[in-house]
Amino acid sequence: MNKAFVRESEGEDDEELEPAFKLPAGTRNYITPAGHARLRDELEELVKRERPKVVDIVSWAASNGDRSENGDYIYGKRRLREIDRRIRFLSKRLDIAEIVDPLRQGDNDQVFFGATVTVADADGSENTYTIVGVDEADVQRGRISWISPLARALLKNREGESVRFQSPVGVRELEIIEVLYTALD
Repeated sequence: MNKAFVRESEGEDDEELEPAFKLPAGTRNYITPAGHARLRDELEELVKRERPKVVDIVSWAASNGDRSENGDYIYGKRRLREIDRRIRFLSKRLDIAEIVDPLRQGDNDQVFFGATVTVADADGSENTYTIVGVDEADVQRGRISWISPLARALLKNREGESVRFQSPVGVRELEIIEVLYTALD
């Protein structure tokens, strides 16, 4: 059988490039302006720069003859599939994106999308979290997805209120110390 009709990498699926959190079915992809810009920039970089470079390499490698043992051709095709998969993913995410600017909340003490919330644990230790879109979540930077259990518990509550939520270590109770709305980088 001709190699053009054989899938070279059985078992690969589109899920490996998606974030750990999936969007609930039928919901919009809430995202901050900075997160939207990052996704748009990544898509533009892939479409306008990286993909054309890889296409050039693959076409050069294909012109060299035997493709079955041509590493540039084989790895170029694999990289091209990865790029195309990521382009499809980013395009879908940007199509359903709903940009929510945290600065439009003004001086609000209630927790909504984009809020930077300082909470205190029962032992008095304080942590600060920013509620962001699924594609922007970064625990090291204190950014949690709006669909995470902690964010869902915090949403619509106000400064001074306590919230309970199910964490991996069991039920936790936190007090909301401060709610700020600032621009994200």
